[in-house]
Amino acid sequence: MNYGNIVGTIDAAQIAMITFIGFFIALVFWLRREDRREGYPLEDALTGRLLSEGGPLSAAAPKTFILPFGKGTKSVPTGERDPFEINAKRRENFGGAPLSPVGDVFAAGVGPGSYADRAKWADIDAHGNPRIVPMGLVPEISVATASTDPRGLPVYGADGLKAGVVTDMWVDRAEHMVRYLAVDTGTKTVLAPMPMAVVKKNAVIIDAINAADFAGAPFPANPGEITRYEEERTVAYFGTGYLYANENRLEPLI
Repeated sequence: MNYGNIVGTIDAAQIAMITFIGFFIALVFWLRREDRREGYPLEDALTGRLLSEGGPLSAAAPKTFILPFGKGTKSVPTGERDPFEINAKRRENFGGAPLSPVGDVFAAGVGPGSYADRAKWADIDAHGNPRIVPMGLVPEISVATASTDPRGLPVYGADGLKAGVVTDMWVDRAEHMVRYLAVDTGTKTVLAPMPMAVVKKNAVIIDAINAADFAGAPFPANPGEITRYEEERTVAYFGTGYLYANENRLEPLI
């Protein structure tokens, strides 16, 4: 009997198993290359020294993506590093130690106030229009009759003081929901994230920040739309207050 015959020594099940194992190994390498398009190379938490990328099997070749609505192209990876300077100091001298803001906590960009360098254009709906706009620009969206219209109601901060008056609502025309409240502080108009607001019959409570902090909140450069970056900064500003607005929020209850 000829035991060297390939048909007699290797059956279909064995060929399928070997093929699957080879495919799975190749898939793992491909996934590890693809997930390194952003955030790599890593850097040392203490010194900031860039770590090795791990060789060609761990580094993805640049790929160019065509952005929708004529926004150009985006190629990754490019090797660029985030241009931000974190205004904070490490509490302890080890990697992963918590950071404490230095100077203005609302400008530190750490903790709940962290933000990403998002695109400097507005989020677009399926028709190519800005998604989030003042309600006055979208006549087909209105406040339900059973709900309280916050326009004209006073706004109170975490300290119980009056921060301003709601003058408008910014709605998501794609999702048909309120995203931001426009608050007139007396000196300027700012946007406050709707999920952080509690609308009552006679007032709006936003306990993320104190009343005096509303004046420093950002507002879109274009009064008719908000860019993705401006959204990021607005949410980060109010998010900062949940931890840093008052000293008693920094420490545990017990």
